[in-house]
Amino acid sequence: MGFFSFVQEIAIDLGTANTIIIQGEKIVVDQPSVVAIDRDTNKMIAVGERAKSMYEKTNDRIKTVRPLRDGVIADFSACEMMMRGLIKMVHSGRHLFSPSLRMVIGVPSGSTEVELRAVRDSAEHADGRDVYLIFEPMAAAVGIGIDVEAPEGNMIVDIGGGSTEIAVISLGGIVTNQSIRVAGDELTADIQDYMARQHNIKVSERMAERIKINVGSALAELPEEEAPEDYVVHGPNRITALPMEVSVCYQEIAHCIDKTVAKIENAVLQALENTPPELYADIVKNGIWLSGGGALLRGLGARLEKKIGITFHVAEDPLLSVARGAGIALKNIDKFSFLMR
Repeated sequence: MGFFSFVQEIAIDLGTANTIIIQGEKIVVDQPSVVAIDRDTNKMIAVGERAKSMYEKTNDRIKTVRPLRDGVIADFSACEMMMRGLIKMVHSGRHLFSPSLRMVIGVPSGSTEVELRAVRDSAEHADGRDVYLIFEPMAAAVGIGIDVEAPEGNMIVDIGGGSTEIAVISLGGIVTNQSIRVAGDELTADIQDYMARQHNIKVSERMAERIKINVGSALAELPEEEAPEDYVVHGPNRITALPMEVSVCYQEIAHCIDKTVAKIENAVLQALENTPPELYADIVKNGIWLSGGGALLRGLGARLEKKIGITFHVAEDPLLSVARGAGIALKNIDKFSFLMR
């Protein structure tokens, strides 16, 4: 096979918080969706983990950008740079020429035509020759192992960094679909506000994210074995700028993110309301699947189950469901009619 005829196939979960690239069946890239750019030359300095380590720590010459907001591209040229940089990690040093790429990319199910076009253009500018798009809840369902082409209803709630996608899937298509721009980032912002208001301490977005991971909970009362230990936060006093140390417990965080979690609850209820009765019966029987990083929030499944009265299952590796599904779709391009070109 000549160098020029070499076609590389990759599946991408282009997320607000993280971008995952799968090749073959292997995860070859799992990096934060951040790019660092030199303000003078407008050239990329770093991407992924390296760029994230610079986030909120830069000088005047460097800017760090998260190109995706609420699940869609907010900065087109930064997104292109980031995709190029991350794709380069896949085939760094292995080929003399950049191979032509066939890609399957997960996109939010609430995307407009303009937003879909932006993803496709970014992919093509980053060397994508043959670009297919798949809606994230559909990709998550495939990644979880659900037979999406069966004549029965399955509901997926995919909670990412920027958006929550709720979809009922049957016969290889999305029957009802609810997409809200409320997800992990909003929970992080709630924690930042709460720490400033309640404890008078300034915390960065990254610190708020760490608090969420360490003591985040959707329930104010967790079973003893699930309850995390208190988390100690260091930062400047909002008024005096003197150093502070604050210990945070999960009950406090459950209280401060309560309203945002309630928005996700209501969106799930609304999607169920719009579901045809036959499919609703299937969902009651099969339960509802949670995927995406938000599925890792302690007590979320239990809270939703209590509120809605249907069993909730957390996907085995919720952060990877969409990427895995996109990878499976890559192998079934001719078979899966729900892929968009």
